[in-house]
Amino acid sequence: MAKKEHWKNDPDPHDYPAASAYLSLTLGRSDVTAVVRKLKAAPISHGKAKDLLRASRLPLMPMEDLEVMRDLKKVRKGEQLSPVLLVRGDLPQGVPLIVADGYHRICASYHLSDDADIPFRIVDSPLS
Repeated sequence: MAKKEHWKNDPDPHDYPAASAYLSLTLGRSDVTAVVRKLKAAPISHGKAKDLLRASRLPLMPMEDLEVMRDLKKVRKGEQLSPVLLVRGDLPQGVPLIVADGYHRICASYHLSDDADIPFRIVDSPLS
């Protein structure tokens, strides 16, 4: 799989409800609403796949994972991937980076190159 992934300039509209659903498992409704509103307004930044995984403390999902495979197929077809949505962790407090949406895309990108640049939007946690 030698193809390089290509990224959209902005997250897909359905990424925000997905982020909201995930965040609602750990945050109250008003905090989720505030975080998603801030994510929509946040500028695009870039980071390495390996660094996003390390900061999130999430394991690398295997290439055989259905969602990772789906994203790798998109790359093979030349389709663009959506930037990921992140909530900043707190290193001194031991709170990891939260991948609100895009975990599978990070893993797919890592399988192509751990040094791959991934576009993301990031906001501070409402709890910090």
